[in-house]
Amino acid sequence: MHNSDKVMEVILNHYVNNRFVLGIDGLSRSGKTTLVEELRQRLIQCQKPACIFHIDDHIVERKKRYDTGFEQWYEYYNVQWDVEFLRQHLFAKLHHAREIILPFYNSHLDELETRTVTIPTDCIVIIEGIFLQRQEWREFFDFIVYLDCPRDKRFERESATVRQDIEKFRSRYWKAEDFYLDSVRPLAIADMVLSS
Repeated sequence: MHNSDKVMEVILNHYVNNRFVLGIDGLSRSGKTTLVEELRQRLIQCQKPACIFHIDDHIVERKKRYDTGFEQWYEYYNVQWDVEFLRQHLFAKLHHAREIILPFYNSHLDELETRTVTIPTDCIVIIEGIFLQRQEWREFFDFIVYLDCPRDKRFERESATVRQDIEKFRSRYWKAEDFYLDSVRPLAIADMVLSS
């Protein structure tokens, strides 16, 4: 059974004409966005209403997440997103709000653009991103799928240019991932773990 089949089974078993909030968690390049796109297509085919959020759409400007005086891994884990703002203005509203007003990051301009997202009352809400099971956000999900993928496989999925800066992976990304794996234990607390 393909991963999207397994997750669709979860959705169809849990969604009964009300809001169902599904998290797709996993480390970078584990296949989260690909899985969510497959789910989106299948939900359209099944005529099920869906609203999708990509957590990376809501990162902060570069000056707030680089050269902050903290270690690079800490910047990536703790200040890449305004964790408390997203808790209050996104996660805490997922089950009831008709509209959510959020900042979306524009990478070309390195600035935030405020947009309003309308969520149908009866809807499957899917949130995709890294570190979703952190303590500040975990309680707002009805179900979380964790995509487990070995580091070497994920690294190979990066572009050749990006792979050249391996020190950035060692000091920023991988240390933050290790912190998440050790402190939050996402594989142990996820409702479903899938290999990707």
